Parts: sequence; structure tokens; C-alpha cells
Amino acid sequence: MAHTVEELRHMTLADLREMAKGIEHEAVQGYTQLNKQHLIGALAKALGIQHEHHEVVGVDKSAIKSRIRELKTQREAAIAAHDHAQLKVVRRTIHRLKRQIHKATV
Repeated sequence: MAHTVEELRHMTLADLREMAKGIEHEAVQGYTQLNKQHLIGALAKALGIQHEHHEVVGVDKSAIKSRIRELKTQREAAIAAHDHAQLKVVRRTIHRLKRQIHKATV
């Protein structure tokens, strides 16, 4: 039997339905009508599998996110003032910071 959500994702829909057939749990009830994504979620719930969370390594995520929140207020002010040049700068900075967090995620 699969032990991680990632292993379930690599299985075929037929294999997932075959696995669900042998499980008596309300989450997998009606498994023949579920698509692959919903069936994976139901099987994970029935089997007690937790989704693995990623962590950010090498950057201060909380500081970056607080900076993004500040920039979002600046973005709203730029929209209200119809300052397109400032709006572009703020949006690009927000994008760059989000990408920085994304690249540091393991």
C-alpha cells in the first residue's frame, strides 16, 4: 500500500479505485464516481496520510512576507493615484520577493 500522497499521485486511476475498493471508510464512499484528484484526497483521509509541507531555507520568510504586505498597501495607493510607473515598480518588486520565497522552498 502507498504511504505518501506523492506515491498516490503516481498511481493510475484504476489502481487507486482498486485500492479504494478494499477500504471501508466514509471518505472513499462512492469512489467509482470520483476523479483522480478527489480520490487521492479521499484515500489520504481514509489512510490517515498527511500531506508533506515544504519549508523555506536560507531566507527570512516572515520578513519578506511583511515587506510584501507593505508593498500591497503601496500598490493600492498607486492604483488610487493612477500612478502607473509606481504601480509597475511595486508589482515587479512583489513578484521578485514571491519568487525569492519560491526558490528557497525545499
